[in-house]
Amino acid sequence: MPVNSQAVGKTYEPTLYAVGREKIREYARAVGETNPVHLDVQAARAAGHADVVAPPMFAVVYSAPSVGPPIFDPEIELNFAMMVHGGQEFEWGPLVVAGDEITTVTSVKDISERDGRGYYVFESVSINQRGEQVCRGTWTNIVRGV
Repeated sequence: MPVNSQAVGKTYEPTLYAVGREKIREYARAVGETNPVHLDVQAARAAGHADVVAPPMFAVVYSAPSVGPPIFDPEIELNFAMMVHGGQEFEWGPLVVAGDEITTVTSVKDISERDGRGYYVFESVSINQRGEQVCRGTWTNIVRGV
């Protein structure tokens, strides 16, 4: 079945993520981060930050909930059972720290078909409570056998 590219440009409702100190610490420990600015409030403040700093890839924690709705949108017709992760790219802005509130909006950037595979590209834009873009993500999913 050919891919349905009519949803390109569609934007989804924003998601809000309140960044917690313990979530940052848990994530940092899980990925083996040892820099004290990610684990210790005093070290983070001594380095000039308001609180512990999220490691860069913590972006997945606050932005992924916004990417779920388009993946499961019936209008897109993405066969989740045949989907594999194709790639991710991030552009980071100001650092994210505990206490930030991040709003993420995701849109359909591209849907195409090549070599019997569907390529579904979503773009997420995450903004903090000060209106600063903290991250822009490009999420590529590949569906086999379209």
